[in-house]
Amino acid sequence: MLNFLSNFITLSCELLLVTPPAILNIFLYPVSKKLSLRLSHYIRMECARKLFAIFKTYKNFNFLGYYDNFDKLPKQFIVISNHQSLLDIALYMNFFRKAEIRFVAKDNLARHVPLVSEMLRVEEHCMIPRRGKPSVAMQTIDKFGKRVMERGQIPVIFPEGTRSKDGQLGTFYTAGFRRLSESAPLPVAVCALDGGYRINNLTTIFQNLHNGYYRVKVVGILPAPQNKEEQVALLEKGKELIQAQLDDWRKGEVAEQVDA
Repeated sequence: MLNFLSNFITLSCELLLVTPPAILNIFLYPVSKKLSLRLSHYIRMECARKLFAIFKTYKNFNFLGYYDNFDKLPKQFIVISNHQSLLDIALYMNFFRKAEIRFVAKDNLARHVPLVSEMLRVEEHCMIPRRGKPSVAMQTIDKFGKRVMERGQIPVIFPEGTRSKDGQLGTFYTAGFRRLSESAPLPVAVCALDGGYRINNLTTIFQNLHNGYYRVKVVGILPAPQNKEEQVALLEKGKELIQAQLDDWRKGEVAEQVDA
């Protein structure tokens, strides 16, 4: 009964948080890009933080952001990360709250996703067509890379291309990152995240929210690659760093279970 009540309160608070700005932005976006942009900035800066605050208050679900490497980050950089959930977007909005981050994502997120779609479009995140010629996707990334360079923004790309359903690290595909690093020749912050795969759909989210966690850490800062070989090597190194962090985190979980 208590679990049902906490689930109901959590869901109600989340709906109260996201519904008004989501509906308002649907109407603002076609009418005034300026006002929609201001609302989207609020969504990115405040809603993500409040979402995790609600999870913490009613489900003891913890956002664990490790900031020990933040002082080593350059002024502008590319983020590469593993990918576990649609909430990874909210996670990075919360983690890099003071930065103007922009995501490389599939274009289906730009339609019919409450709170997210209009924000991604009006802020000009990189929406990659799921269907069509690869050349169109590469041109989209080219324009995006030049745009973030000119505006001093922080691009975030998930080289796996799709969400991991079990938290295991998948293949890192090189094409998107290589094109982005050519149009935006920046240092690379390698980030590891974990916990999102446990709450990646409506069936599991309320089962696994209680006493759960979502954690993220900058595990490496690498210089901008200068050619194809360095781009491929950087992705391989990034994957190794992420896997090592996941192993370390999960080893700690096993030790806690044994001690218990």
